[in-house]
Amino acid sequence: MKIHFTSLLVAGVLAFASPLSAQQGPPPVTVANPVVKTIVEDDEFVGRFEARADVIIRSRVSGYLQDVQFTDGSLVEAGQLLFTIDQRQFQTALRQAQSQIDIAEATYDFASEQLERAQSLISNGNIAQSVLDERREGYLSAQGALEQARAALELAQLDLEYSEIRAPMAGRIDQSQVDPGNLVLANDTMLTSIVSSDPIYFYFDIDERYFLAYARDARARGASLQEGGGGLEVRVSLSDESIPPQNGVLDFSENRIDQATGTMRVRAILDNPDELLTPGLFGRVNVPGSLPYDGVLIPDSALVADQNRRLVMSVDGAGNVIPLEVRPGPRIDGYRVIREGLDGSETIVIEGVVRARPGSVVTPEKVDLPLIAEN
Repeated sequence: MKIHFTSLLVAGVLAFASPLSAQQGPPPVTVANPVVKTIVEDDEFVGRFEARADVIIRSRVSGYLQDVQFTDGSLVEAGQLLFTIDQRQFQTALRQAQSQIDIAEATYDFASEQLERAQSLISNGNIAQSVLDERREGYLSAQGALEQARAALELAQLDLEYSEIRAPMAGRIDQSQVDPGNLVLANDTMLTSIVSSDPIYFYFDIDERYFLAYARDARARGASLQEGGGGLEVRVSLSDESIPPQNGVLDFSENRIDQATGTMRVRAILDNPDELLTPGLFGRVNVPGSLPYDGVLIPDSALVADQNRRLVMSVDGAGNVIPLEVRPGPRIDGYRVIREGLDGSETIVIEGVVRARPGSVVTPEKVDLPLIAEN
């Protein structure tokens, strides 16, 4: 009885252990070669959109506001009528100036005839030289009065023209700040404002290190960062990630570094035909931070943190796991750029890294990585 029970116990243990023994062996992991392709590293900065032009609308003449001819917040065209000041006083002043022209022209014509008559008589000695001088003086005075009257007429015409306040540029207008019936003071009362919408500027700050790097790269392309911004193409992303990045070009940088902050302000210009970009919005701009070069890229899942080091697990032909220290860079096309530590020929673990301990043996299942990572 005892022997029979022991035999059953041993048989049960062997039966239980057999599946475990069958499952033991090198753990499977997914491996791949890094992606090697020509890349340009990006630097990211935070900035703000600003209108290319921003105009405050004021009247050039004083008077009572008669009418507002636009809808608050609408798009306006250059030259579009916006406000009308009561024109009656300016029309009266224009008629008065015209009448002064008539008087001055009549006086001028009479003085001109008198001078011609005196000049014909002086040759025969029929009048004195003093009379000729007096008539010449009268002619010159009448000529000056006529020019003065013409200038007054032009000024009256300008005042009448200025009583119709028109948009100096195309853009989106703000709300009217003054209602009809209120007194408008010349060059003082703010009526509204207009901001241009297309194209639009994006301003951001860079420090000395980035400025020197961008200036060096611009010189390598035969351009200048401070003259036209070096012509670097940039991408600006908004807080709403569903909106695709907007393309633009650097077109300006300040001519000195701010001593207080150690930064320089740089500007990009972007097309904005659908007015998606609004002055005041924040955005993140990606600027090319290097010249094109052959870069090594790997998935973030292949990176392992070891205190202050970053490692990837490579696998040789026998399945042995060998750790390699690397220096990662920015993300490009869904991958992590590896600046040092890999040359692209290695076979690295991209899935199952927790099973690939240094010095262990694994069963590699190799796959090919696409040029652009699939999210």
